[in-house]
Amino acid sequence: MNPLRVMIVLVAAVAAIGLAVVMQKAMGGKPAPAPVVQTATSTRPMTQVLVAKRDLAIGDRLAAGDVTWQPWPSDTVNAAFITNGAADPVPAKASAKAAKAVGDAAEGMIGGVTPEKAVEGAIVRDPILAGEPITARKIVRGGEGGYLSVVLSPGKRAMAVPVTSETAVGGFILPGDRVDVIQTREAESVGEGDGGSVKHTIAETIIQNVRVVALDQSTTAEKDAKTIVASTATLEVGPIEAEALARAKAGGPVTLTLRAYTDLGGPSGLAAPSQDSAVVRINRGGQTSSISVRP
Repeated sequence: MNPLRVMIVLVAAVAAIGLAVVMQKAMGGKPAPAPVVQTATSTRPMTQVLVAKRDLAIGDRLAAGDVTWQPWPSDTVNAAFITNGAADPVPAKASAKAAKAVGDAAEGMIGGVTPEKAVEGAIVRDPILAGEPITARKIVRGGEGGYLSVVLSPGKRAMAVPVTSETAVGGFILPGDRVDVIQTREAESVGEGDGGSVKHTIAETIIQNVRVVALDQSTTAEKDAKTIVASTATLEVGPIEAEALARAKAGGPVTLTLRAYTDLGGPSGLAAPSQDSAVVRINRGGQTSSISVRP
């Protein structure tokens, strides 16, 4: 090949390579920034709801420091909650119905005073956890009943019986325990032989598996307390059991027997009548007496 032609080809090749490099640099700069998508930040509407500031047990009397306001999603507000207006505007579609129901319920319960004052002094009917909304169903306000009327189960009555350390398991019965009630009474029957009368002491379970709601005026045991020596025990009984207990108290002393924790699920109320009885005869100084017990 002609040397001149070779030289021309080489120069053309170098020029082509140089042009390619220049074009690459011109088109290969920093990449253009990706377009920023503007997203609308949606804030969930919130309503101020009155909630418990601490765990509240049955029978606790509410003080001002026991409740506080907490933001609550407006679309999940229950009609029973006590509210103090919306923390953010309530959307018409999502919460109009709920907000109206809440307002009506709160107005009816509060009666024109601040919600904190409305519940102050109320007694807790059902346990309330910290952060849980306060509702009318779980509290009883002043004038609507005392402590015992609050803690009693529906249809039940409170009835007190006299007890001593001996008749109340040495003081080991505490409020909340469940007991059986045994009545002891004396009876006479015709004896054998000369036909004289023989005294019998009859012991019979009158009521079984009933709850102790108070000992004297104590409705709860002190922290770490293992015993309470009381003179009266208040039991939770039904109307029929109350009548049977009144008859038992009139007929003789009653004794409380403590039920095991694992035996709390048994029948509650009047004990089944005994069909037969076993008689234990005791001779003291020539005088015979008998104790009739249920088998």
